[in-house]
Amino acid sequence: MLAEKPVLWITRKLSDNTMARARASYDVIDNPEDRTFTADEIVAMSAKADAILPCHSEVFDAGVTARLSDRVRIIANHSVGVDHCDLPALKARGIAVTNTPDVLSDATAEIAILLMLGAARRASEGERLIRAGQWTDWSPSFMVGRQVTGKRFGVLGMGRVGRVAAMRARGFGMEIHYHNRNPVEGADGAIYHGDVEEFLSVCDVLSIHCPATDTTRGLLNRERLELLPADAIVVNTARGAIVDDDALIDALKRGRIFAAGLDVFNGEPRIHHGYASLENVFLLPHIGSATTQTRDAMGFRALDNLDAFFAGQDPGDRVA
Repeated sequence: MLAEKPVLWITRKLSDNTMARARASYDVIDNPEDRTFTADEIVAMSAKADAILPCHSEVFDAGVTARLSDRVRIIANHSVGVDHCDLPALKARGIAVTNTPDVLSDATAEIAILLMLGAARRASEGERLIRAGQWTDWSPSFMVGRQVTGKRFGVLGMGRVGRVAAMRARGFGMEIHYHNRNPVEGADGAIYHGDVEEFLSVCDVLSIHCPATDTTRGLLNRERLELLPADAIVVNTARGAIVDDDALIDALKRGRIFAAGLDVFNGEPRIHHGYASLENVFLLPHIGSATTQTRDAMGFRALDNLDAFFAGQDPGDRVA
């Protein structure tokens, strides 16, 4: 039998507003040090909680899921992506799983545009010059980048974030192309490509917005990078697993593509060492949804799902 308040383990340090609301309805186990947990620690903590509110940094693969305590009834993710969760395994255990769609679309799309502009205009390279005191002169040939206005903006995965990114790109007069499993309604004249190879051939800017699944992991590999137009720019705000790091680094080194803007990586925060030495890559530390408004909205969305579940209702964002 549950206590008067369900016990909720919040695995990371969330916004003050989220924590205050959580404590009003739940007996909260928090993580003020904001440290990450090992698989064994996740399993041990599961015996203390009726619900877990994790981020993508906590992995619930088949091995962890099999060892979770029977006490856990729901995992309410503080994320849109659920690639850190083995959904079939959790469903088989009878554990509900939710995510937080919609509320981070604007913030993540803003970062996609920042990455596009930063990569196109060599912003990272220029900032390093100034900080190192190495900017000594100006000339018409200095720091010449690429202009995105009027170019073709390719959206890989026309979901919520992809649609907002496309809308923002239209502000630069860009022509919008997209690849999805199926055409989507509300694409506002964007050009649909059912074949990913044909789609890549028209992307002056490739902006990745699809989830990491068995069919998309490693999708942007060596062969597909070769299909991009000369001087293309690759932007990734989705998941690092979609990109083959070795292939992208090689393409950047060879000048096969002009630049990349990346907010997500394989193995983050310990990313591929090859990126650090490249001038033509604009790097951010997975901050796509990192705004005050969005962090509150994500936390509240996760709590909405928990509130519905413990009220005997089906959570609106249930994915398993």
